[in-house]
Amino acid sequence: MPRPMRRVPEKSKDFKGSIKRLFNSLNKWRFLLIISLMLAMISAILALISPNKLSDLTNTITLGLQPNISEEIVLDIINNDKISVEDKAKFQDVLKEANNSENIDVNKVFSKMDELPESIKSIIEPKIDMAKVKSIALLLTILYVISALFNYVQSILMTIISNNFAKKLRTNISSKINKLPLKYFDTHENGDVLSRVTNDVDTIAQNMNHSLATLVTSITLFIGSIIMMFATNWIMSITAILASLIGFSLMGTILGKSQKYFIKRQEELGNLNGYIEEIYSGHNVVKAYNGEKEANIEFDTLNKKLYDCNRKSQFLSGIMQPIMMFVGNFGYVAVCVVGALLTSKGIISFGVIVAFMIYVRMFTNPLSQIAQAMTSLQSTAAASERVFEFLDENEMSDESNLKKHLDKDNVKGEIEFKHVKFGYDDSKTIIKDFSVKVKKGEKIAIVGPTGAGKTTMVNLLMKFYEINSGDILIDGVSTKELTRENIHDLFVMVLQDTWVFDGTIRDNIKFNKENVTDEEIKEACKTVGIDHFIKTLPGGLNAKVGDNDMISGGQKQLLTIARGMIENGPFLILDEATSNVDTRTEELVQKAMDKLTKGKTSFIIAHRLSTIKNADLILVMKDGNIIEQGSHDELLKKNGFYAELYNSQFDIINE
Repeated sequence: MPRPMRRVPEKSKDFKGSIKRLFNSLNKWRFLLIISLMLAMISAILALISPNKLSDLTNTITLGLQPNISEEIVLDIINNDKISVEDKAKFQDVLKEANNSENIDVNKVFSKMDELPESIKSIIEPKIDMAKVKSIALLLTILYVISALFNYVQSILMTIISNNFAKKLRTNISSKINKLPLKYFDTHENGDVLSRVTNDVDTIAQNMNHSLATLVTSITLFIGSIIMMFATNWIMSITAILASLIGFSLMGTILGKSQKYFIKRQEELGNLNGYIEEIYSGHNVVKAYNGEKEANIEFDTLNKKLYDCNRKSQFLSGIMQPIMMFVGNFGYVAVCVVGALLTSKGIISFGVIVAFMIYVRMFTNPLSQIAQAMTSLQSTAAASERVFEFLDENEMSDESNLKKHLDKDNVKGEIEFKHVKFGYDDSKTIIKDFSVKVKKGEKIAIVGPTGAGKTTMVNLLMKFYEINSGDILIDGVSTKELTRENIHDLFVMVLQDTWVFDGTIRDNIKFNKENVTDEEIKEACKTVGIDHFIKTLPGGLNAKVGDNDMISGGQKQLLTIARGMIENGPFLILDEATSNVDTRTEELVQKAMDKLTKGKTSFIIAHRLSTIKNADLILVMKDGNIIEQGSHDELLKKNGFYAELYNSQFDIINE
């Protein structure tokens, strides 16, 4: 059957450099790696020795099945006084009948064995040297057992090395993730990061486990089989190599022609999948506009293109296995034919043919294995390149020298921004000159159009990014003098993007906080308004939830708000925390927010301005600057940018 086409592995940018760094990273296991590769090489060498020993065994058995009529034996019989003259005469008559122009025909002698006298027959009758057969068989058994044992130990060692190296990489990646600035994750897709952590590490581990030993073994077998063949008989060696090369040249020609169809197949498959996804995602629109006929025509066109590419590529792929069989069988036939001619002329023995039949397999199989191993190494180099790129990323600044610490139980709750300037890159400044002083317990709302810098202010406050100039003070202490861990411990964050991990309701609400009682959790749930929902779940607080469709987006948001209520921090950040709940739930959440913000210095980012009417201070941002500030009523009276934003919501609703 044709094998399904595998995805072409990504090629590395610097193969030699990536492989060199990969092996340098294996210093801890270098000794085990050397032992493993040496065992693989020795196992291959032992496998190379066995065909010649098998040839000796074959020759010993073959000779034992023929009459012993060597020159020495014939002379011994003629000169033996214990044998009668009559018996000698009968023996000489048989030899004359079996004699041809060159030598004695052993088969004719064998056919006359029953006519010979017992005195002659007992000397020349076929006898297998069982002692020699046992000796060679024992040696072959030892070779095969040791080869298999070395191969087994090598496999175990490579498994240990690859698994430990993968464990080390994952540990380093896990540590690195916590040291990377938020900027890295803002500029890289989540799927790309996850792929480096999971798929690339697995690729390195699996390919290391299989490819390295396979490559060493295959190269040893390939070179060793050529040496052993020429050491045995050069005519048979040339025959075997030429026969194999003819087959491989044919296979290479077909591979060259099939590659373009495989590439085209992937392109057409992508086109078809993209079209199907597009049509099904907009299925209602297609139905509403009677576009089924046009959609089917386009689908049939793309499907036919894929069919043509698939048919050609799979046909060429399907004949690869028969060609490989042909290469091997053609080599066997060539060895047998040439070997038979050489044997008939007495140049080689029958055992040499047996040995060469094994050497042909040892010569042809490693070539395909070497190609596969090199492909795997190419994939390994590409994967390691991506992993090392991740590990080489610039980390957040070292904070081991920062000694100041704020105890969240004793923090007053005052924050001051002093002429803060910030840009994600040097070409564009987002926060141009931001200054504001927030008193203890105040509720500060930050509003403005998209891109004004609202969320950026929160990122700077949490020290996710370093400010370009200016300063941010917490109770008079600069955030530059406080560790990120200390700052994060002071804040409770409820974000627009909900995060619920696989676990119980209880574990999700008391996340990373110890000594929380069920009563406290139930009280938080009641305050937020999800106590009834939790009671409907099987198991209540013990109900298993996760980031799936079991609970709605609004319910996930309420869970995260309840989580924020359990975390008792002096500062609170609400970034569009009510964006995923309906209007009725929003009123309930708003009341919960009032309780949550009580006694805390709060920063609320909102687009729905109706949710921040009761804020103590509203900061209106535009293009990175505060253009207006004041209470809700004060800003409406000014009839400025805030009033325009506020009234535009109702204009949209009325329209």
